[in-house]
Amino acid sequence: MFQRVFVYGTLLSGEVNHHLLEGAELLGRGCTEPCFTMFGLGAYPGVARGGSTAIAGEVYRVGMRELERLDRLEDYPRLYDRILIPTSFGSAWIYLYRGRIRDRLVIRTGDWRTQTGSRSGCRAAAIRTARDPKNPRWRERLSRPEDGVAAKT
Repeated sequence: MFQRVFVYGTLLSGEVNHHLLEGAELLGRGCTEPCFTMFGLGAYPGVARGGSTAIAGEVYRVGMRELERLDRLEDYPRLYDRILIPTSFGSAWIYLYRGRIRDRLVIRTGDWRTQTGSRSGCRAAAIRTARDPKNPRWRERLSRPEDGVAAKT
């Protein structure tokens, strides 16, 4: 059984977690209806209901195994919720942030790439190396015994 998923942050093509969509079919790029707000959460974004921003992203056709991997990445249903939204490719799942949004940076464009800029830019490098459990490279560093840091389980 296949599902569609709308991604807008580190799962976008060329971003740090895109490898989790390996084997998924890109249906295309698009925007949500203008009824959300995007927040910068450090190394990744979060989208919440409410607001008047259309979120830019990509829609993928994924199998249940890929959807389960995405659920783990997004810490669904604890940190993110998953709801169906309309897209030009049919209904698709989107992950909505459930954490604290007070005093968070609002990304008014609704486009995560305005924060990451080019892959080689300083801002992009800072985001991709941020100490964040959702950044797989940081997880790899945590698991290396030579760093003197124990891995989180």
